Amino acid sequence: MQSTPARDFWLRFRANRFALAGAVVVLGMFLLALLADVISPYKPNLLDAYNVLQPPSLTHWFGTDDLGRDVFSRMVHGARISLAVGFVAVGIATVIGTLVGLAAGYYGRWVDSLLMRFVDIMLCFPTFFLILAVIAILGQSIWYIMVIIGLTSWMGVARLVRAEVLSLRERDFVTAARAIGCSDARIILRHILPNAMGPVLVYATLGIAGAILTESSLSFLGIGVPPPNASWGNILETGKQFIEFAWWLFLFPGLAIMVTALSYYLVGEGVRDAMDPRALKRR
Repeated sequence: MQSTPARDFWLRFRANRFALAGAVVVLGMFLLALLADVISPYKPNLLDAYNVLQPPSLTHWFGTDDLGRDVFSRMVHGARISLAVGFVAVGIATVIGTLVGLAAGYYGRWVDSLLMRFVDIMLCFPTFFLILAVIAILGQSIWYIMVIIGLTSWMGVARLVRAEVLSLRERDFVTAARAIGCSDARIILRHILPNAMGPVLVYATLGIAGAILTESSLSFLGIGVPPPNASWGNILETGKQFIEFAWWLFLFPGLAIMVTALSYYLVGEGVRDAMDPRALKRR
């Protein structure tokens, strides 16, 4: 079979068993969130006063909470929230960071200096406390959380893209494109951007895990996803109140957060190694 960049990437990625295992878990979470209405045996907000704080059983696989709601059903629907936060926040950060990095790296000089000083200023804003301030002013909303995480986490992408563009703009194919009269926009979008996407993909994969952890932390503190919507963080927050005897309320959501975040980190490491063939040779 003829060798192609995509096939070579897949072969190198597949050779990393940890990354492959992480990808399987991530895919499983996607299917879980997509088929939540089919998989969950109960409605996530269905109250049952006769089955309050019931331990795991054949009727309620992950037990019930203090309002009699089925924990497994709430966790399955909570996967949608966690994945949505990760992808929307990272999507915003990736778009902004890529645009800033392209402009700074390609044009250089005062444009680079101005944009990089702006990046330095943005790095001074603490994401967590900025989210707290926005929630205090505008109220609880999952959309506010997504947007603020995205608007305060694009600086790493900008620096990665800038570094790639500074190298790519001196390559022969860029010089040739200028020589035949290509516009700056065409050179950036058609020639430089596709070759600078490698670090962006790695950052995006790792950033999803960070966004999920941030949302879970906020929900655990009671200022994340507004009730009665289910998320892994607010299920964990409920378990905090009954930690002495309702162990299932913190064990299962805690494991879900840990396994999902770890899986994304493993996939990110696998993507990085697959894009650098020398990484696997060094193992």
